Amino acid sequence: MRFKRHMELEHGLKQIDIAPLIDVMFLLIIFFLLTSNFVMPSGIKVSLPEAVTSEVITRKNIIIVISPENIIYLNGKLATRNELRSYLSKNKQKDMPVLIQIDKRTSVGRLVEVWDVCREYGFLEVNIATDRE
Repeated sequence: MRFKRHMELEHGLKQIDIAPLIDVMFLLIIFFLLTSNFVMPSGIKVSLPEAVTSEVITRKNIIIVISPENIIYLNGKLATRNELRSYLSKNKQKDMPVLIQIDKRTSVGRLVEVWDVCREYGFLEVNIATDRE
């Protein structure tokens, strides 16, 4: 007993049904959209100065970011100078390094201010983040 479907295949198809192909394509698109990572990296955008002698730091750091508008961020959160002082006084681990990420256009006075606060609370290792040339 021959089914009608098999007889059409034996005698040649007159038209290709593309509905299943479209369904598969939509499923693939949905799969890739759901599994893709559209999350932008969080953080403050700063254009780091370039240096030839920069080194890679592998230890855990206290990260202080100074934006081009001279705004201070402490570990990714907005902070005032007094908040910076209180955080550094509470986390007084002298062997823990401080990493200052500063924009090229930031004033040197603000950098010296933050550096001075770090040294005031006994942090011996204060570094400035740079990009390699």
